[in-house]
Order: sequence, then structure tokens, then C-alpha cells
Amino acid sequence: MRSILGIDIGGSGIKGGIVDVEIGKMISERIRVETPPDGDPIEISRLIHKMFDDFSWKGPVGVGFPAVILDGEAITAANISEDWIGLNVNGLLSKGSDCRVFTVNDADAAGMAEMDFGAGKNLKHGVVMMITLGTGIGSAIFIDGTLVPNTELGHLIIDGKDAEKWTSAYAKERLNLSWKKWSNRLQVYFDYLESLFSPNLFIVGGGVSKDAEKFIPRLHTRADIIPATFQNQAGIIGAALFAASKEKN
Repeated sequence: MRSILGIDIGGSGIKGGIVDVEIGKMISERIRVETPPDGDPIEISRLIHKMFDDFSWKGPVGVGFPAVILDGEAITAANISEDWIGLNVNGLLSKGSDCRVFTVNDADAAGMAEMDFGAGKNLKHGVVMMITLGTGIGSAIFIDGTLVPNTELGHLIIDGKDAEKWTSAYAKERLNLSWKKWSNRLQVYFDYLESLFSPNLFIVGGGVSKDAEKFIPRLHTRADIIPATFQNQAGIIGAALFAASKEKN
């Protein structure tokens, strides 16, 4: 068994757990704290360090982060403070601890978990798209099993609207949309994705995936569309898998 701490930073919550990366399974209870309303780097860093302490953790840590991440640096910021842009997230979150942090785009992390151990583990040919529905919309694309990183397709402009502001799970909650009305919005989004990428499979994750039976049967796509195996734990598991891959290098 090889264990690594995985942390998933989202617009509304920060979630963490210890993962056995050899089998892709959480082996601790999940800890969740609220993301600070302004998503401030110093405040989030404090909460991450407290999570290290709560797990009594020393060692490698994988962090899924809602941004384009290049070599540990945040290039964008979605649903968190723009003060993150240009910061070395790995360095900030590692500083003053006994942990070495490896940061990856949050949806890419979730996709890694699903491709290695979840809904996409047997599909290594063609195009697989992981779409996470939460405070925003995250995306991960795999071509013949290989990740195309940092796609951030939640920010596609469709009919003049930023897709995630119109179609995210947060939009459903904020506008009090019925499952039917929200599914109609999702249909427009998935139709657009199909027109661009012609995937073989859609995997739908994020917190709302626990209610997959309420909206996925309403969607009609040429590609198969299925819920994520790990639901809202995918980001934690995938972040740990990412750290494990970086530790080998």
C-alpha cells in the first residue's frame, strides 16, 4: 500500500482525504471545510496547513485547484481570488510544512481518478470527456487514455453566455431551476461539446453526480453519458494519483 494525501480545492469547499494510490481508494475519513468567500491565497493556505495537521500528515500531497496550472503556477483563477494568478501554488502550500505539494487542475485530477480506477478505466481508445458540475464547470479530455491538460471548457461562450454561469450546479441552485429546466440547459452545453470534440464517452462528476438519475436520463447525446464512479471524491483521489506520478519523476 502506498498512501498520499489528496486535497480538492473548490469554489465552495475544500475537501481532503488519504488515498491508497495503488488501488485508487480513500483510506481515511474525508475532511471538508468551507472555502473562504474571497478565496484569498493566505487564508486558503492556512486551511490547507491545518488539514495537514488534522491528518497528522508529512509527505507528498496532491492538490486539485480550480485554475489552469502550469508547472505548479496558477495562470488563471476561477471562483477564487485573482490574487492566485502568477503564484507558485506548490511553493505557497508547501511553505513551512513537512509536505511537498503537487498541484493540478481540479477537473484534470477528477478525470485521472475516473480513467485509472473509475468509469473510464476500460476505455483507452478514442476521446473521453470528464465534466464536473459544481460551483463552476470543469473539464478534462483524454485522447487514447492520455490527458490534454487545462482545457477549462466551463468557460466556453455559448449563445453569448459563459457556460458555467448559465449551466453549473450553482446556477441551478441560485435560480431554483427544476431538474427538467436545468437538464435543458445541460443539453445545450453537451450538444456544443459534441459538435467540437465528438467524444466516445462523457463522464459526469461533481457533487451533483450523486443525483445523476435525476438529470442524466434526460440528456440525449450520441456519446454514452454516465456518472462518475467516485462522484465528489474523484478530485481527492485524482490529486493523490497526480502527486504519486510526480514523486516517481
